Amino acid sequence: MRGPAKAKITIVEYGDFECPYCGRLQPILEEVRRSNPDVRVVFRHFPIRTLHPRAAPAAIVAEAAADQGRFWEMHDILYANQRFLTDADLEHYAAQLDVDPWTDVPRHVARIAVDEESGQASGARGTPTLFLNGVRYEGGHDLDSLTRAVEDLRESA
Repeated sequence: MRGPAKAKITIVEYGDFECPYCGRLQPILEEVRRSNPDVRVVFRHFPIRTLHPRAAPAAIVAEAAADQGRFWEMHDILYANQRFLTDADLEHYAAQLDVDPWTDVPRHVARIAVDEESGQASGARGTPTLFLNGVRYEGGHDLDSLTRAVEDLRESA
């Protein structure tokens, strides 16, 4: 989670580190969060293995970083380097954060599976899929549309 624990508005993203649409969405979500102090962003893993074969290994490395409280740092590195997600690349990014990327892989795979099951149960079929305060967001993934949705949610709360 990025943002205040008691935020009035929570944006949950089911995402995939190799998905180009997720990559384009990241700076927009960050801007929405920065511009709205009552918004937090939650990331849930939803690797689309058939289209993005490097998304699951990237998610494992992100979870290894999370073990050391560095998930968001790894999240940002992975999205900044989306086209470079080989095992060697992932090991290089992990080394930058002093993370052993392949420790406890079974636990990390299980953690990712929990996110995937949650996404499937919620109706996520692709990435990115967004939920605002628990309701699936169907609008545009541009700054204006997301800002408007946050403002509308705030007014209705």
